[in-house]
Amino acid sequence: MTLLSSPLRRFDRQSDAQVELARLQAELQLRDQLVQQLSQELFRLVRDQVPTAERSAPTELRSLQQQLQAEKHKVADYHTRLQQREMELVHLQNSVTQLNSRVQLLEAALREMPQIYKQKFAERMVPVKAKILKLQQKNRNLQTELNSVSYRLAVRDRQIAQLDLPSFPRFSAAPSTRYAS
Repeated sequence: MTLLSSPLRRFDRQSDAQVELARLQAELQLRDQLVQQLSQELFRLVRDQVPTAERSAPTELRSLQQQLQAEKHKVADYHTRLQQREMELVHLQNSVTQLNSRVQLLEAALREMPQIYKQKFAERMVPVKAKILKLQQKNRNLQTELNSVSYRLAVRDRQIAQLDLPSFPRFSAAPSTRYAS
């Protein structure tokens, strides 16, 4: 969110700079018109009233010249501020362009992330699957061997139970007289 909010703030500054630039241009145009009018008025006064201008003109002329100088100074200040704003605007436009490029790169990387993770997961699963297959095969072999051993033990136990042992006569409860002497 911070990546996107910073370009938006700069975009707001850029639009504010454009509004300020338009306002300054309008003021500059107004100042230029005032300077033009003052120049025309000054020229008309000088041309029409040369004899009276000689008497009263020095103070008026000085006043008009001071006003003209003040207006020229204001125009120069506005022009300097306008140039600074234009440079700032160009800088902001370059920043916006760079940030837009970066955002596009990041968005492309985000779109590729799921596929990259799937590929990496599949690559990591290959040795795990191979080990599982080996363990399953070993388990089957052990199960077969266990079944074989169990069968052999069962057969041997049956053979031991069925052994033909010699039969001996049963002893009777009465004592034998043979050894009784």
